Amino acid sequence: MNIHEYQAKELLRRYGVPVPPGRVAYTPEEAEEAARELGGELWVVKAQIHAGGRGKAGGIRLARSVEEVRQAASDLLGRTLVTHQTGPAGRLVKRVYVEQGCAIARELYLAALVDRQTARVTLVASTEGGVEIEEVAVRSPEKILKVAIDPVTGFMPHYGRELGFGLGLSAQEVRRAVGLMKGIYDCLVDKDASLVEINPLVVTRDGEFLALDAKMNFDANGLFRHPDIVELRDLDEEDPMEVEASRHELNYVKLDGNIGCMVNGAGLAMATMDIIKLYGGEPANFLDVGGGASKERVAAAFRLLLADPKVEGVLVNIFGGIMRCDVIAEGIVAAAREVNIDLPLVVRLEGTNVELGRRILQESGLPIVPATDLADAAQKIVAAVRGAC
Repeated sequence: MNIHEYQAKELLRRYGVPVPPGRVAYTPEEAEEAARELGGELWVVKAQIHAGGRGKAGGIRLARSVEEVRQAASDLLGRTLVTHQTGPAGRLVKRVYVEQGCAIARELYLAALVDRQTARVTLVASTEGGVEIEEVAVRSPEKILKVAIDPVTGFMPHYGRELGFGLGLSAQEVRRAVGLMKGIYDCLVDKDASLVEINPLVVTRDGEFLALDAKMNFDANGLFRHPDIVELRDLDEEDPMEVEASRHELNYVKLDGNIGCMVNGAGLAMATMDIIKLYGGEPANFLDVGGGASKERVAAAFRLLLADPKVEGVLVNIFGGIMRCDVIAEGIVAAAREVNIDLPLVVRLEGTNVELGRRILQESGLPIVPATDLADAAQKIVAAVRGAC
């Protein structure tokens, strides 16, 4: 789960991370009022969407008067912002963040993340602040500094000092940076986040640190422990189909292909998508119904697949263990009859109650193509979709 920049900054503030004063606004009038409350002679008006690259897309504006703040908010609110992370459809701007300007001396990059390679929380820093870290990794990998935190000790000052001096900070700046790094580490661990990123982290002309931008991702599996984080969720920023899937406890990720996949188990889902591509097809989604789904959940998953206008065929690949094949079959039949399916449908069932499941499908009267194994299923759905085009 992602949250907006202004929400991330409020969380960081609670952990002692310095952030510029700012206010969120939903109208140009609120933006102007926010600027007057903040005071000063320079403000930044930022579109609030769940995507990076806002500055390059014109989503971040400098304003030197409250009138300019109002105009910038008016220009951004209601606009569809297209960045390299939104895709061509872009994201509709429904709120802006008005922030007090500051005198920037240096821009740095700082993040805490869960590193799957080391199985530890890792602090990442770079002197190349304000630049996409992926670009830095390609262009100047030596400028990316990493420190893996020992989970037994947690964050210790020497981790921060190592990064601070590696960034070329003065001794006084390093002392301040150590506290800041502890703040983002504690925030990540306490809130079950997978990423806390500050880009840029600026050093002002007065030698102070400020988190000029903030991004946070949270592990959805840990959200049950954090109702305060769940309240920050903005459903307007998420794919409507993924939101609907979450209501039925389905693991669903929309992709760009035309073959819908319904599978139980993440590993089997990955294998299914891989073999579809092997035979020249393109998966339209990742959909895992889980190990113990009910007939109703299976039916909801099937309806979700068919609601995607890009889907031209469906492959159901189930290996029944806890999930019984007859339950899958009943769900498929119920959903297919409800939506009056007219797309190629290939089903491969194996495991618990497989014969009963196959019989239910066979006796349904639906145009279902059975498959004997995974390769057979992939070949059949790819061929059926090509034949339907």
